Amino acid sequence: MTAAKKRRESDGARSADRRTRVTVLVALGANLLIAVAKAVGGLLTGSPALLSEAAHSVADSLNEVFLLAALRRSRRPADQRHPFGYGKERFFWSLLAAVGIFVMGGCFSFFQGVEALSSDKEESFGGYVAGLVVLGVALLAEGASLLRAVHQARGEKGKGTGGSAGALRDPALRTVIAEDGTAVLGVTFAIVGMALHMVTGQVVWEASASIAIGVLLVCVAFWLGRDARAQLIGEAADPELSREIRALLADQPEIDSVEALFTMKMGLDSTLVAARIDLVPGLDSERVEEVAVRIKRSVARAVPEAGEIFLDITDAAANEAAASPAATGERGGA
Repeated sequence: MTAAKKRRESDGARSADRRTRVTVLVALGANLLIAVAKAVGGLLTGSPALLSEAAHSVADSLNEVFLLAALRRSRRPADQRHPFGYGKERFFWSLLAAVGIFVMGGCFSFFQGVEALSSDKEESFGGYVAGLVVLGVALLAEGASLLRAVHQARGEKGKGTGGSAGALRDPALRTVIAEDGTAVLGVTFAIVGMALHMVTGQVVWEASASIAIGVLLVCVAFWLGRDARAQLIGEAADPELSREIRALLADQPEIDSVEALFTMKMGLDSTLVAARIDLVPGLDSERVEEVAVRIKRSVARAVPEAGEIFLDITDAAANEAAASPAATGERGGA
């Protein structure tokens, strides 16, 4: 890969990160303002749904801080201690964001709902209208933040930066979209619950809304945490990308066969590639070294995501002989 192409790709990655950072900052600002308004309204009215939404917004605000840390730390260059770079920082902080949604948002919402059902204190609807106004403003703010995130996701996908999974491969952007989408649904639940509570005088509606918000947050947290866990453990590249690399290796004139191909995502736009290949007969040791270097450069040029490429030269015929029943002691034949 040429130096100019590397610079272009690096500039493109930084530009995408800047756009994601703006999206996260927009969501953070909206959540902080909304969290204060919801908390004040919830304390004044004693509304469990409004307090649940306040906890939801606080959790989202903390998670946005995690995502900002992910954007900054994941782009650090490789060093002696981390020779493959810091790309997986993005997945780690996204996992913390999922835990934050589960603990601070989901569990608190469950607590508020159960407490409202078991409470026998005298009900008062004073301030509920103001609470509904706060939720209405929150719905507009969360909706605007969601539209911003979805617009960026569509723009990145249109530029072809998302592979088969689109721009949602970025865990930071995926988390923002999940948070804002959940927030819009959660606010809707809270508005409906509070309105029905006021109309019927039965707290069960508002408590049910609070519990529904908790269920929603737990489900979203599980989904985000599952993806982050898979990426931290070591997830293979997308099947389409793996097929492209395998086909590229198989097309090399010096390669007789591709015995095995292993890939692992090392970050948002970096993939480790390790291939076990059998070369055509008749190549001396110097020629093998030249061929290996040329093949790795060809793969790097064709597949920019291949940050690290390792080739293991093997002898397919020898491997087959070693795995035969005669070599392993197993009984062959019918």
